[in-house]
This record gives sequence, structure tokens and C-alpha cells, in this order.
Amino acid sequence: MAQDQQDQSQLKKNNKSQKRDYIFAVGRRKSSVARVRLYQSVKADLAWGDIPVKKGELLVNQKPIAEYFSSEVARKMYTEPLRITNAHQQNFAFTIKVAGGGPAGQLQAVIAGIANVLDALDTDKYRPTLKKKGFLTRDSRVRERRVVGMGGKSRRKKQSPKR
Repeated sequence: MAQDQQDQSQLKKNNKSQKRDYIFAVGRRKSSVARVRLYQSVKADLAWGDIPVKKGELLVNQKPIAEYFSSEVARKMYTEPLRITNAHQQNFAFTIKVAGGGPAGQLQAVIAGIANVLDALDTDKYRPTLKKKGFLTRDSRVRERRVVGMGGKSRRKKQSPKR
């Protein structure tokens, strides 16, 4: 029994120490978390769920990013970190899993995640431009929680009687 446990723990260690074929980073905003994987070279059999991952493609929650964030303004925003670093020319593949929050927070979390993964890819090359544009700074503003005795809102005070 003890030997089996040692074998299992050794297998887990080996699995974790193996070289991954992607670079991983996280982007956060409000209550949204985006987990981003960047694939420099895409293998022919690489798939995320049912969808095959192709070079130069960004997938968010197993959908193309243009389908997930459909507005033109959103497209400009999520391509900005790639554009300023000229990473869009290198045809990296991205898979992004985003959860929590609403569409605006999720979009900003995705942008932060893309910037963080580019920084992890090549710090010397990408960090100065991303830092200058403010993509590596975490926007820590979150919704203020509602407080007991405030009439259902976070900053509202209950009206007090005059006399």
C-alpha cells in the first residue's frame, strides 16, 4: 500500500515537471478571472474541447474571440496588446478560459491576461511597451459590498426623521 502511494506521488511529480508546450498567465479585473495559454507552435492534433486550435487564433471559452466579444470596440481593445508588441505577426495561438463578472470585466481580464502571457514569453522584448501603455498594471477596483443598515446600498444612509 505504501509503495502504491509512492508510485502515485512520483507519477504526479513527473507529470508536473514535464515541459509544457504553452505559456500560462492569469488576468484579473473586478470579479472576473481569465486564464490564458499561449501556444508558440501549434501541433496538428491540438484541440480545446471539440474545437481544433489553429495558428493565429484566439479562443475564449471554446468560441472564437470575435464571437464571444462581438463589438468592434471590444475587438480593438483585445487586439491592442498584440498590436503594440507586433505579436500579431507571429501568429501565436491563444486559448482563454474566463469566468466570473460581466462582459466588461471579462474583456478587461482577457486583455490583462494576454499582456501578462506576452510578458512571460519574453520579458526583455515586450515588458517595456506593455508597461508604458499600462497593460501590466492590475486594476484593483472592485464593487463595494453592501453594508448592513444602509438601506440596501453600499453608500446610502437611511433617512433619519426630523423630529
